[in-house]
Amino acid sequence: MLSVRDLSVGFRLPGRELVAVDRISFDVEQGESFVIIGESGSGKSLTGMSIAGLQPQTSFASGSIRFKDRELLNRPDAELRRIRGREIGLIYQDPLGSLNPVWPIGDQIAEALSAHGLASGKQAAMRAVALLERVRIPDPARVANAYPHEISGGMRQRAMIAMALAAGPSLLIADEPTTALDVTIKAQMLELLAELRRELSLTIILITHDMGVVAEVADRILVMYAGRIAEIGEADTVMRNPSHPYTAALMTSAMISEATPKHDLNAIIGGAPALGAFPQGCRFHPRCPGAQADCNVVEPKMGAHGAVQLACHHPIAWTGAARPLGITA
Repeated sequence: MLSVRDLSVGFRLPGRELVAVDRISFDVEQGESFVIIGESGSGKSLTGMSIAGLQPQTSFASGSIRFKDRELLNRPDAELRRIRGREIGLIYQDPLGSLNPVWPIGDQIAEALSAHGLASGKQAAMRAVALLERVRIPDPARVANAYPHEISGGMRQRAMIAMALAAGPSLLIADEPTTALDVTIKAQMLELLAELRRELSLTIILITHDMGVVAEVADRILVMYAGRIAEIGEADTVMRNPSHPYTAALMTSAMISEATPKHDLNAIIGGAPALGAFPQGCRFHPRCPGAQADCNVVEPKMGAHGAVQLACHHPIAWTGAARPLGITA
């Protein structure tokens, strides 16, 4: 369904260019749940927004993004507007900031329908209420007449899902859809996305740093660090036998169930490099406990390592049975 090749996205500043996403390539198959994970600033959200043609106006992009055999990168805005919503739906991580504060929820969903010529007037309003009911919002008629600030965070996120699905897209990009939700609402949201995926034959790209979310929904995982791909492979393989030291560090830091009052939570030493200050060689080497001399100077290339693809000079070699991670949401 989606093929990304050598995608780079950056920003032009006076006298220099800063590349935030650096020559990444991956495919997303029809019907799968494809999860992009990484720390804040890794480039995962910028990657997702670039697929939908929503990268910042101050940015530049190169490479290729092919969706159903059509090139999307650097296409005219009018063409991308026809594709967004109708074929590619988006769920943002901040529904309160993404919804129009002076329009009722139902009107905003109806606008998505009318913009693509699918319904108008009373018919659009009725379909908006039906969509709210479909995403399990109690009393959908009342919520359709409510303003974003008058409903809870969980309901706002469900309304965003309803809006994203209004025009019947085949690809759904969800950027941190469970951010700021409590554990119970988060579980309900993941269950709803899984149900919609099955019933509507959706393909989902989910962007997150929440390992509990990854363990719940992922078919395949792409791990990003400092604008590059560290590892990509089947979810069970990547989570149980991570081959890249950064992936292993992410998984270890997520093992909340193994923490005790007398032991600190596991953490990755140091911090991710700032944009424009990426180290030479492997970008993870300043934080990698297994870094060797070549890691400091030679950039690792993506290559096959067992059942995964990764960029690492010295990948982790696992022997014996897979290691259960004990991740808790």
